[in-house]
Amino acid sequence: MNSAVAFDERVTGLLTWLRLAGLPVPVGSSVVFVDAIRRLGDDLHSLYWAGRATLTHSPADIDLYDHTFRQWILGAGFTASPVPQIEHVTVVIEEEDGSDIDSGKKPAESDENVIRFSRAESLRAKDFAELDDEERAEVNRLLNELRFVGATRISRRRHRSNHSKGRPDLRRMIRESLRTGGEPIHRRSTVRRRVPRRVVLLADVSGSMESYSRALVRFAHVAVAAHADVEVFAMGTRLTRLTRELSTHDPDRALTQAAAAVTDWSGGTRLGESLRRFNDQWGIKGMARGAVVVILSDGWDRGDVTELSEQMQRLQRVAYRIVWVNPLKSSPGYAPLAKGMAAALPFVDEFVEGHSFNSLEGLSRIVARAGRTEFPRRSELSQ
Repeated sequence: MNSAVAFDERVTGLLTWLRLAGLPVPVGSSVVFVDAIRRLGDDLHSLYWAGRATLTHSPADIDLYDHTFRQWILGAGFTASPVPQIEHVTVVIEEEDGSDIDSGKKPAESDENVIRFSRAESLRAKDFAELDDEERAEVNRLLNELRFVGATRISRRRHRSNHSKGRPDLRRMIRESLRTGGEPIHRRSTVRRRVPRRVVLLADVSGSMESYSRALVRFAHVAVAAHADVEVFAMGTRLTRLTRELSTHDPDRALTQAAAAVTDWSGGTRLGESLRRFNDQWGIKGMARGAVVVILSDGWDRGDVTELSEQMQRLQRVAYRIVWVNPLKSSPGYAPLAKGMAAALPFVDEFVEGHSFNSLEGLSRIVARAGRTEFPRRSELSQ
């Protein structure tokens, strides 16, 4: 018992000294630090390297960490850096009409030391996992108003055009010239227009994605309601097609229908098995051919990572672009170390965040850009 108390005192003492020295030590890093010490041991050598590996994030942090650690070991008197005197500022949250939330009055523009920001703007960047019920309802309203353009491609078929640009439509010009004595007066041409490119959304609804899955399914509903060529699937311990359930215009009803259709919502996840079923039943047969495939998952997988790697490779051969959206990517110091994420990442074209409204708004632009940009074929890149 005494050794456990001494261990806790040493850890909390070091963390306290580091915070006093000005080194940012979030709670998550502290938890990883304690876990590392329990695995390595609580001797000074292990303490130093465990702290340096988990509590520092830049070369400047390492220098500050080394200096503080030496002071902590020597037991020298520690004096925190002087804190500069700053002016007190007032934070004012404004409603959409410009009024103050607390007083209901519009603050004067001449007020000094007042920082104003819109509540909606602050919620746009807030992590879905940190929203309360009122904020979540507001973010859902923003998601319902999100405009999803979808992806497009150049059609292989040629269409009639009255403009001079394009390939000459000789058959049409000759047929019309019969009315003018064989003289082709009007130039007719054919052009290749842009048509919708299919977008396939594969959303992870497992327990590890519980804080984000409902917002991601709402984003999928926005995509389906935009009348774009969109297919939606839910991935858990099994694969469930949700396109029909999300085709209604009522977002709340769509989410209720989707939750009822997915029997393993907030359960386990087998990404490799779900992708294999998608490839065998829909993807390889035509749904994923030339499509922009968007996978919304944190990469945690309880299944065989070898199968996940094989299925991602199969999907890459037929898909136009693969975009992986990971809500954890926005976390400070994040690295794709999860086995599932590490196995899938070599076959991903774009790896982006998906933790907030702003990130999903950016995702809609990424999908539209991926469809419009004519990327070289992967076979050409390998040569």
